[in-house]
Amino acid sequence: MLKAAREFAAKEFAGHRYLMVLHDHQANPHVHLSVRATARDGSRLNPRKTDLHRWRETFAEKLRGWGVEAEASRQSTRGENRRFDELWRVKARSEGRLSNDSRPAKSGGRHMASRAGALQAWANITKALQSSEHPEDRALARDIEGFVRGSAWLRDWARSRGRQITGLEQSTTVSRGEAPRSERDVDIRR
Repeated sequence: MLKAAREFAAKEFAGHRYLMVLHDHQANPHVHLSVRATARDGSRLNPRKTDLHRWRETFAEKLRGWGVEAEASRQSTRGENRRFDELWRVKARSEGRLSNDSRPAKSGGRHMASRAGALQAWANITKALQSSEHPEDRALARDIEGFVRGSAWLRDWARSRGRQITGLEQSTTVSRGEAPRSERDVDIRR
């Protein structure tokens, strides 16, 4: 892991000073990497979401180069709908100071578009596999349907609509514009 982290940092943070430390004393070994924002040439590191995803992909690639199985798939592709708590919320909860512990699920236009795009892609893959003459392809199509039906995001969407998803074809209704309420709708209702 440390060798992969070194290769990653050398590629992504060339011109910046950085340091790293490997923590392997816990159940999940990991590397902490601290990067100086200002490079030697005076430019500043200002990462965007696309940069963060590229970093994840690059690090996974470096890990695979050292024989460690790693992927950097997006939440929408995996059917996830997680939103991680801010550090202040975690600390306040642990200290008993959090008065309102409810948080709305991820929503919004870009979130819906990425999830709908992923569902449509899974539906297209499934349709192609179902039409294959090879039984193992058709079995894979059934596995994909099960994966999509079991995805957290689709379950949350179906629950918000009072629906039960019985097949992948139904899940593509999300891509036709039906989507869970946005956080703004929830705020207005309050």
